[in-house]
Amino acid sequence: MPISKRRGLQRVVATAVAVTLGSTALAACGGSDDDPARSGPVSLTYWTWTPGMDKVVDLWNKGPGKERQITVTVKKQASGDTLVTKILTAHKAGKAPDLVQAEYQALPTLVSNDAVADISGDVGDAKDKFAEGVWQQTTLGTDAVYAVPQDIGPMMFYYREDLFEKYGLKVPTTWEQFAETARALKKKAPDTDLTTFSANDSGLFAGLAQQAGAKWWTTSGQKWQVGIDDAATRKVAKFWGDLVAEGAVDNQPMYTPAWNKALNTGRQIAWVSAVWAPGTLTTAAPDTKGKWAMAPLPQWSDGENVTGSWGGSSTAVTTDSGNRAAAAEFAAWLNTDGDALNALAKESGIYPASSSAQLSGAFTTPPDYFANQADFYQQAAKIAKTTAPSAWGPNVNVAYTTFKDAFGAAAKNRSDFTAALTKMQDDTVADLKKQGFEVGE
Repeated sequence: MPISKRRGLQRVVATAVAVTLGSTALAACGGSDDDPARSGPVSLTYWTWTPGMDKVVDLWNKGPGKERQITVTVKKQASGDTLVTKILTAHKAGKAPDLVQAEYQALPTLVSNDAVADISGDVGDAKDKFAEGVWQQTTLGTDAVYAVPQDIGPMMFYYREDLFEKYGLKVPTTWEQFAETARALKKKAPDTDLTTFSANDSGLFAGLAQQAGAKWWTTSGQKWQVGIDDAATRKVAKFWGDLVAEGAVDNQPMYTPAWNKALNTGRQIAWVSAVWAPGTLTTAAPDTKGKWAMAPLPQWSDGENVTGSWGGSSTAVTTDSGNRAAAAEFAAWLNTDGDALNALAKESGIYPASSSAQLSGAFTTPPDYFANQADFYQQAAKIAKTTAPSAWGPNVNVAYTTFKDAFGAAAKNRSDFTAALTKMQDDTVADLKKQGFEVGE
């Protein structure tokens, strides 16, 4: 029985984890089989942080939901670890809502605590709507389905088109070229940086490692295997650590007034980011609208075509719901129906996980900030299809916290990034053991 915990009160949870995350992928943790025969109206509650979701849900309540007598009520929540903690607390009391918005990296934590149900029997037909690497994030590599993908964050390379031309720079297609471009810019404009390494963005680093082939959490028999300090991630850490140490790129965090000013004044001329970057740039660098362009992420080897993911979430049905089939029906509609996806784009500004939606509706014209790049979303859709599989575990929050501390100090001191990576690995393993998970060496 894989992924089991070994201590006291955790044994009940251990059984659920062993079943739901096992390599044989039994669908024994819920689904429509647990739904009582429905007769009459159903009321569902949905916890989400997405802005404007109430307007999207209104489409359901006035249309398909009305026909099916399924009404959904939105309860706005905080995002991130705050919401995960709230879900788990409610679940322990048997009072979790019917539906929750869950970031992909949070799903293993929710599954390991038996908080979300396997809805494969109700939403399996939705699989073809999503790229394989996207759908995999909601299955955790099994035959079970723990959520329906909602939005994704395929990673891309953004650059000031005008300043690249001014400095005679070419858009890098490999990371080696990226490093050469950073050094070349420093020689031509010593006060200008290609970009910064931001140690407050663990999701960015995770996506870069994912692109390089890292699998931070995997399973073997009854044990978790932690590979944060693997060869692929060490390659990424050394690459950025070397650039920071030699001063080829900046070492300051992003999303600060100083970072905004650097982008807005051309003191930084590129950004490794994700598909949602236009919204951030609109606020951070308003004076440079129409001067940026987007390209695929540089690759580790010529001829490769793969990207990482930074951000994204899904819609899950909880094991506390008494109407799982109805909840799963809504989750599938929300994330695959054309009208729903157009409304999500308009009201919430999301980039849909659904492949077909990425080239329709709101995504037939470029973002206003990138009006100069007419094929922005066409290129984004191509890049999204190349998203590498993810490998999340039940204590992503611990790994991310250590990243910010250890890499933050290393970036500030321009010291060894690989030593910080070892600290990240050690803390993650220690926490898994503390929680009672079996961990392979």
